Amino acid sequence: MNTHKKILTSQIQGRIITPDDDNYDEARQVWNAMIDKQPAVIVQCCNASDVLSALNYAKETNLEVTVRGAGHNIAGNAICDNGLMIDLSEMKAVTVAPDTKRALVQPGATLADFDAAAQQHGLATPVGINSTTGISGLTLGGGFGWLTRKYGMTIDNLVSAQVITADGRQLTASATENSDLFWAIRGGGGNFGIVTEFEFQLHSVGPEVLAGLIVFPFEQAKQVLEQYREFTQTAPEDLNVWVVMRQAPPLPFLPEEVHGKEVIVLAIFYVGDLAQGESLLAPLRQFGTPHGEHIGVQPYTAWQQAFDPLLTEGMRNYWKSHNFTELHDGALDLLLQYAGNLPSPHCEIFIGQLAGAANGVASDAMAYSSRDAKFVLNVHARWETPAEDDASIDWARGFFKATAPYASAGAYVNFMTAEESGRVTDAYDSNYQRLVEIKRQYDPDNFFHHNQNIKP
Repeated sequence: MNTHKKILTSQIQGRIITPDDDNYDEARQVWNAMIDKQPAVIVQCCNASDVLSALNYAKETNLEVTVRGAGHNIAGNAICDNGLMIDLSEMKAVTVAPDTKRALVQPGATLADFDAAAQQHGLATPVGINSTTGISGLTLGGGFGWLTRKYGMTIDNLVSAQVITADGRQLTASATENSDLFWAIRGGGGNFGIVTEFEFQLHSVGPEVLAGLIVFPFEQAKQVLEQYREFTQTAPEDLNVWVVMRQAPPLPFLPEEVHGKEVIVLAIFYVGDLAQGESLLAPLRQFGTPHGEHIGVQPYTAWQQAFDPLLTEGMRNYWKSHNFTELHDGALDLLLQYAGNLPSPHCEIFIGQLAGAANGVASDAMAYSSRDAKFVLNVHARWETPAEDDASIDWARGFFKATAPYASAGAYVNFMTAEESGRVTDAYDSNYQRLVEIKRQYDPDNFFHHNQNIKP
């Protein structure tokens, strides 16, 4: 028996997986197929005690530690060569208290797990747009999605967290307990410890919402973008509209001859009164002459999974992202240029609208500082084979560099790749020095460094 397994089996209630196990390759796989690393041992924890035991074992044996929630992080921080992966994916319970509108969520839960449990009571909180994403990484890096305009970011709805620190303490982080740690984990990533439970504030949502897509020809993209920019300046916070530019998937409501052609898509979500929503989104149809649309009343959980088919695991992915306080003409021109030269049929550029409740939080209220951002633009290079790596990565980098003069301060750490460690200081802006001080307090030896690292 492998030495690590032999020792850990007596300490861990969950599974211990090592390279000689048949399920090792499956267990070490993460969402981004560009990440291919081989840990010495994987500990699939089933409770906080397992997490603490695995952490202590790693320190005793001088093993590097990585932490996996759902393994969705673009940079692949969940895994390293020859280290110990603390895998939280089996800890996925969600407990909802409808009377207080609170939820206790274990760190291995996906957004689908969280949404399903909360929606049983007609409740939700702002999370991301791909249901296979893990709640841990999303929350610790900030978190935004369809509900962000109305209810803020994921971290704005975090009430407390249970955290195991590098020295083995199990702490509650909240506004009243270890408030400095609570400040830091709301956007500071996995730098300060391992969260074993999140407590979220919930809001009345759905269970049905008005949502869907309007797909326009790429030739009309400039007029659509210009009208989108104007429309979003006065749209109510119940309404969120994103722009996606890509080749059209084989959606059943589109003519077959459109499939595989470049298009510009308005992705629409409305959480207010359903009858009023129809009149609010009517102007969007006049932005051009659509190829087709599919908009209607549907379960919130269905819309939360609508983009999953475009974001399945097993593909090679590389992202570049900017924040914007406004969409300048120059940025829109570059958007048209790069979206018209996609290196792969799986690539896309999207504009996510943030403007609303998230802007009402002070930039120093928590680690995440980009409170002036009204849009996040992500260039998502996605392809199938290593032979396509250079062309796809060069395309994303070229777009990122060209649009930088139009971007605002800060960065969204969840969209940063492994090579972007130099952007960490910029990402946190004026909050960075306080994060360094808190890192010194809770992790002076930088034990947790497989992340967008804040060096103590």
